[in-house]
Amino acid sequence: MILSIIIPTYNEEEYLPLLLDSIKMQKFDDYEIIVADANSTDRTREIAEEYGCIVIDGGLPAVGRNNGAEVAKGEYLLFLDSDLILTEDYLRDTIYEFQMERLGIAITQMEPLSKKSEDKLLHKLANLFMVSVEKIKPHGAGCYGIIAKKELHDKCGGFDESLTFGEDSDYIKRLGKTERFKVLRTPKIGVSTRRLEEEGIETLIKQYGKSTLNDFTGKKTDAEDLNYNFGHDVENMSKDNLDRFAEESEKISRMFEKYDNSVEKINTAKSYFKKSKALKNRPRKRVFYCVCGEGMGHAIRSAVIIERIKEKYDVYVFSHDRAYKYLNEKFDNVYEIGGFNTVYINNKVNNTKTLISAIKRNPTNIKVGYQELYKKARSLSPDVIVTDFEIYATMVSKLLQIPLISLDNIHMITQAQIDYPPHHMTEMLKAKGVIKSYVVRPKFHIMTSFFFPKVRSKKNAVIYPPVIREEILKLKPTIEDHIVVYQTSKESVKLVERLKTLDENFIVYGFNMDKVDGNLRYKMFNEDEFYDDLASAKAVVCNGGFTFISEAITLKKPIYSVPAIGNFEQTLNGFYVKKLGYGEYHENMSAKKLKLFLSRLDKYQNKLNNVKKYNNDGIVRELEYRIEKYSRH
Repeated sequence: MILSIIIPTYNEEEYLPLLLDSIKMQKFDDYEIIVADANSTDRTREIAEEYGCIVIDGGLPAVGRNNGAEVAKGEYLLFLDSDLILTEDYLRDTIYEFQMERLGIAITQMEPLSKKSEDKLLHKLANLFMVSVEKIKPHGAGCYGIIAKKELHDKCGGFDESLTFGEDSDYIKRLGKTERFKVLRTPKIGVSTRRLEEEGIETLIKQYGKSTLNDFTGKKTDAEDLNYNFGHDVENMSKDNLDRFAEESEKISRMFEKYDNSVEKINTAKSYFKKSKALKNRPRKRVFYCVCGEGMGHAIRSAVIIERIKEKYDVYVFSHDRAYKYLNEKFDNVYEIGGFNTVYINNKVNNTKTLISAIKRNPTNIKVGYQELYKKARSLSPDVIVTDFEIYATMVSKLLQIPLISLDNIHMITQAQIDYPPHHMTEMLKAKGVIKSYVVRPKFHIMTSFFFPKVRSKKNAVIYPPVIREEILKLKPTIEDHIVVYQTSKESVKLVERLKTLDENFIVYGFNMDKVDGNLRYKMFNEDEFYDDLASAKAVVCNGGFTFISEAITLKKPIYSVPAIGNFEQTLNGFYVKKLGYGEYHENMSAKKLKLFLSRLDKYQNKLNNVKKYNNDGIVRELEYRIEKYSRH
């Protein structure tokens, strides 16, 4: 079960049915309702039972909430006061945003169950205040839809039952110190204005103003200090209170007449400007998807994502080299821009030749990049740019102030607490510098990886399993008598030649040729043949390419990895292959070591058989959420 809804009650026969009806009308239905009743003398308990709620003994609000949490079976706890009403899709929106933002505790914004302009303004101000201080001091204006992880609630000891007032703000503050807190932006909860009507605006402002001030200065607030009681009855209000409320209400109504007129004028002006800008009225958001052209991994992954999001968004694709050709065959609106490629010699990164190549190509790159990306961005005005480690995306994003989202695997090096071979520290530091210069301060990092270290604190980043082609996901792996060799550098020919000394059959991809050389069968790249060969292989030999390693793990193939020397990303991937027990990582190709690796295949196969198979739904949902959140139109 995902959600447990906990409602403390005392004599709520008038309001509780309205709340329960609003819960039953939700499209989301994976929940239980727990009513913690404080010995009501009316029909509250009977009503809760009629609605199928779990009814337990309560007490003061903190006691009732804790008692409810104690019997709750849900992964998340949603605490509601009994006089609330859920808006349409409230539960679904709350769970969705809570999960997508990786929160431990959150509160929803308020929408008054009143048409009075003063009520609407006061609640808008309260919402604005909560949002404005959420990063400074987690705070809530009441128990208006507090949602928390059950494990976090239990860990922090729940609500403080010694408090007679402000136990909700205290709860948010304590849990917010342990895990991330946020005021949710999408869901709004209908809030009764009965306390405002009973006690008057002046009293309520004094009560909550004093309690909020005390909260921010670390001082506890007692209910007696504020003349606050649990349970309310408008019939028990004195005539003086009713007269005072009427006077206050009339006074405020007059005060806000000008406010209503101003709002109307502002809305009219906004409407005019919206109509004058066609961008605001276009039916679909525009996404620029920029893809690094080096190797095929970025393109393969991006193609999977683009295929999924193009039904919802207008997607324009920018890339270079082989990635451009690959993507251009699959999609419309694909444009070629400049880019840089790493130069390898004998499976080793040659930094000097890489730099010289970049300098030679740079003027052309800038010209092509400007013409195809910058000018297109100026004319089409994209809502957001997504980059899979493409350098010009950052430049255009900053120049035109277009929100940038990063989706790749390489930012694991900068955003996560990775392990790596200690003697590769220099390479790691160089890699970090390059990565940070390619993608500069995006709104969010969506990372894809087959290993899952902890994301560094205060990073706007999340890790998902690898993006795998649908064709790979559909394959049913078998084990036949061949080994697939996949090398992306032509300089690796000498390494592959060493395989001739072994009594094994090798199918070799990556050298753009079709021939047989002893026990080596070189093949031109053909997706269908490649899938079949990979699915039926007994093992694979590769460098440290992320996409190929991820697909091999998905198909449960033991891996012998020889990363390109000087390429820290490949070293990291090979290191984690070994660390996770999926195969071996070596810094040079050795027939002797490979033979030993093949003798241990059962060991690696057992580890791989326990790897869970994922689809791409999660990362696609994450990207769509971020596009909607950060889009500028």
